[in-house]
Amino acid sequence: MCQHQPVCPPAQTAEHAAARVVSAHPEQGWSLLCNGVVVFDDTGELLPDGRIVAPHRPRRQAGSGVPVPAPVPVLRPLPAALTASAA
Repeated sequence: MCQHQPVCPPAQTAEHAAARVVSAHPEQGWSLLCNGVVVFDDTGELLPDGRIVAPHRPRRQAGSGVPVPAPVPVLRPLPAALTASAA
């Protein structure tokens, strides 16, 4: 899918968010990367296979302004109601 040189990281790798944006929609809060990943302004992601990466933006420690390490993103399967084929 990616035509860039060097080729952008595939959606199945941990570095998938480093791929280039091919379609940006800041007014709607999302962008499409060249590897098929949809990234959202809240740092959540939708992978091409339907898996969801929960938002993982860094938090700040209360009152200190010191960043707290971001939690590890959790991949969740797409709900069955959305994956069932229409009959």
